[in-house]
Amino acid sequence: MRIIFVGLFVGLFLILSIPLLIAEAIAGKFNVQAKYASSMKVIRWAFKVVLWICGTKIEVYGEENMPTDRSVLYVGNHRSIFDILLFYSITKSATGIISKKEVGKVPLLRDWMNSIGCLFLDRKDIKAGLKMVLEAIERVKAGLSILIFPEGTRNKGEGLLPFKGGSFKIAEKSGCDIIPFAIINSEAIFEAHKPWIRKAHVAIIVGEPIITAGLGREEFKAIPEKTRDAVLAMYESKHDEIVPKTGE
Repeated sequence: MRIIFVGLFVGLFLILSIPLLIAEAIAGKFNVQAKYASSMKVIRWAFKVVLWICGTKIEVYGEENMPTDRSVLYVGNHRSIFDILLFYSITKSATGIISKKEVGKVPLLRDWMNSIGCLFLDRKDIKAGLKMVLEAIERVKAGLSILIFPEGTRNKGEGLLPFKGGSFKIAEKSGCDIIPFAIINSEAIFEAHKPWIRKAHVAIIVGEPIITAGLGREEFKAIPEKTRDAVLAMYESKHDEIVPKTGE
């Protein structure tokens, strides 16, 4: 039943929020940063409702590491389509996500994503990908944080997949801090038993900032692996406590 209620809520939200979406678009012509912030409040509320319908219990650790006075690059692991909802339910400031271009083809969803500053990546078009990264750099410099999942796809195995380094250019060229985070047990909401949604206990751990300002090119080469190590350490620190043992 939960998947039906989630589908109904999302459908109704997308349709009934059209006037609000239009208002946000108009406001954005005068102050784009205000539009990002305002739209984030709407999206955060909607995502919290979805997670409530799903019966998801969320524990958050290190929330104080999420700054509200500057833009950053958030970097985390990826195990579920619900990871985005989980992250946005706790973030404190306007944050856009880098998503695959296929998501950008969905009407209304695409428009709300644009309204919070999201960018769409065509992984088959190197030139378009470079242009997207350059746009993300400019948005970070202008005050919008960016969220990336550098594993590149949802991980169905243990631990973390290798991190792809391309999106880290956003931090290198903007000089922003990197905030690593780990989401634990999000696959228990949906992926572990598709097509059903079930109650789940999820943990989100936010790590201390990784400073990139002032690093030389050679020094920065170690940053993707350093960030992955930080995310993996946080993931492993709570995994056995949060994820039920087989048979439980």
